[in-house]
Amino acid sequence: MPYQDGTFGCPAEVGLKLISGKWKPRIFYELLQQTRRFGELQRLIPDISRQVLTTQLRELEKSGLVQRKVFSTIPPKVEYSLTKFGKNMEPILQQIVDVGEHYISLQKNVSSEKVQ
Repeated sequence: MPYQDGTFGCPAEVGLKLISGKWKPRIFYELLQQTRRFGELQRLIPDISRQVLTTQLRELEKSGLVQRKVFSTIPPKVEYSLTKFGKNMEPILQQIVDVGEHYISLQKNVSSEKVQ
């Protein structure tokens, strides 16, 4: 199954790069729920700084996963949503969530066994 593309490299690496990083999966998860304004994302992910959120959203937008819609209102309003390509990533994120939930339940069981 080895595969190398002269421009992009290994497709698995490319796919992971699209959603990898500390905050991209969380941003992606929130946008899977619904379209969000910048301030909403900041409230939903309180540990992320404004600058990092901006950078991550720009990277997701550049990769074609997220679209940014600017409304010409005062004050300015900006909404972020997943593109059609971004929505196609939902099953992948759901599998990651499922693995995380399974891992958490296993760790809880290990912790409770140690207490007994």
